[in-house]
Amino acid sequence: QVQLVESGGGLVQAGGSLRLSCAASGWTISTSGMGWFRQAPGKEREFVAAINWRGSTTYYADSVKGRFTISRDNTKNTVYLQMNSLNAEDTGVYYCAAAWDKSYSVYDGWYDSWGQGTQVTVSS
Repeated sequence: QVQLVESGGGLVQAGGSLRLSCAASGWTISTSGMGWFRQAPGKEREFVAAINWRGSTTYYADSVKGRFTISRDNTKNTVYLQMNSLNAEDTGVYYCAAAWDKSYSVYDGWYDSWGQGTQVTVSS
């Protein structure tokens, strides 16, 4: 059974940092494009960051560019999202997603498997 499990969320003050992890089980993500999305209360889910299968290409939403870094360790079957300089607008549930393709997309329909999400709350 394919499963993605996010961790690392929590409560942080504005200006602080968090590192999210997404661990896969049931299959190897080494040939999968991976993405992070988030959903704030009362808002639609939005794209945050993505990375291709080798980690050689990444892409970010304008709102997080320069503050967030996506990375992966295929030997650990895990993808990460380092979040720095957090602000209140970053609050939401963060979801990890995996595609059966080596590339990635900003569209959530591209992805085939999703985690259950981890809550990030930034206090101002």
